[in-house]
Amino acid sequence: MPILAELSPLLTAFFATVLLGFVLGLEVHRYRRTNHSDLGFGSTRTITLLALSGFVLAAIDPGLRLFVAGYIIVGILSAVYYWSRLQHNEQTLLPALIMLLTYPIGALALQHNQPLLILYVVIILLMLGEKPLIRHLSDQLRDGEAITLAKFLIMVGLILPMLPNQVITPSLAITWNQLWLAVVAVSSISYAGYLTQTYFLPQGGVILAGLLGGLYSSTAATVVLAREARQNPKAHLRPYASAVILASVMMYVRLLVLVATLGHANIAWRLLPPFVLAIVTALGFAWYFRPQKKSDTPSNQPVTPLHHPLEFSTAIIFAGLFVFFAFLTQIVISHFGSTGLHWLAFMVGFSDIDPFILSLLDGHFKITINSVVNAILIATASNNLLKAIYAVTITRQGNMLRAMLALCLVSALSLGYAWIA
Repeated sequence: MPILAELSPLLTAFFATVLLGFVLGLEVHRYRRTNHSDLGFGSTRTITLLALSGFVLAAIDPGLRLFVAGYIIVGILSAVYYWSRLQHNEQTLLPALIMLLTYPIGALALQHNQPLLILYVVIILLMLGEKPLIRHLSDQLRDGEAITLAKFLIMVGLILPMLPNQVITPSLAITWNQLWLAVVAVSSISYAGYLTQTYFLPQGGVILAGLLGGLYSSTAATVVLAREARQNPKAHLRPYASAVILASVMMYVRLLVLVATLGHANIAWRLLPPFVLAIVTALGFAWYFRPQKKSDTPSNQPVTPLHHPLEFSTAIIFAGLFVFFAFLTQIVISHFGSTGLHWLAFMVGFSDIDPFILSLLDGHFKITINSVVNAILIATASNNLLKAIYAVTITRQGNMLRAMLALCLVSALSLGYAWIA
């Protein structure tokens, strides 16, 4: 029985190596057949045996010396094979890479880390099987988009772990880690909305631009939509009015997600009723202003996409505003209490409300949860008033008064809820 207990993990790793090597070989064969491409070496059996050879050498020598020696031989053979293919003007590295990626499967199986092993093979399969999609994404990729992704990874994977969990100043109970976590949270939602609108649904039109743009910034989306409406005077403005309203709907969704994910579930539950009331009201207006006839629908020309939100300068400005609003809130509360906070929230609503709201949540101010909730409602209300002004003044057309009326009514509901509460 002890022998069986020892053999069981080894057999499991053996069968996993054979199975995954065989599946990878099938995909390589399908790739060659579909793309009319001769990868030049073996087939399903070759791939399976290559994975199995790595397994055997790793199993015989747990110190992996034999495995490394075998890997060096595979690498040399791959280089020689690639050089021979170059003589026939075939410059693809894919066959050599498949050999180098297949050989370690057995060693990974012996580590008994199934999620890592499966993820490793799945990524290889996806790289082979999704060639058209990958090529399409590569063709559609904008200049500098890879740098944007690199900035996001630096913000999340490098800067955030390095920041200490220590307060910025003794008078402000906000840590460096909390500060950058707020920046990362807002940037993540904004980046997701930007990628969706730019690459996955670029032809979504006006309504979708309002929805996805609201994830990035409802104020910025309102400005873009208003400019598009002004530059397209022949289009009926009902869809643009609906899109402006939907951008504000997404503001409530974004804020609710931020509050909940940053660890303030109690405040999120308190915000849920007034936010749902505002969302339902806004959706009712958006539905009422929808295009009634096909002639009311603007052209299928996509709305100008928003610029990507991941600039380090923008992140630094957000962090600076976060700290500034935290200090300002502390001063206002200490001198004027909750009444002063509510007036401050109303004035801040005519700027960027995200850093103010997040600093209000992370700061340990001497106020009740009810005051915090009311301040958030007031800030969103005045921000809707700002967008209503933008919608009318930029468009300069009376039909956009529909959006202004809807946003003003939603603001009045939020203010009324805060007053009653």
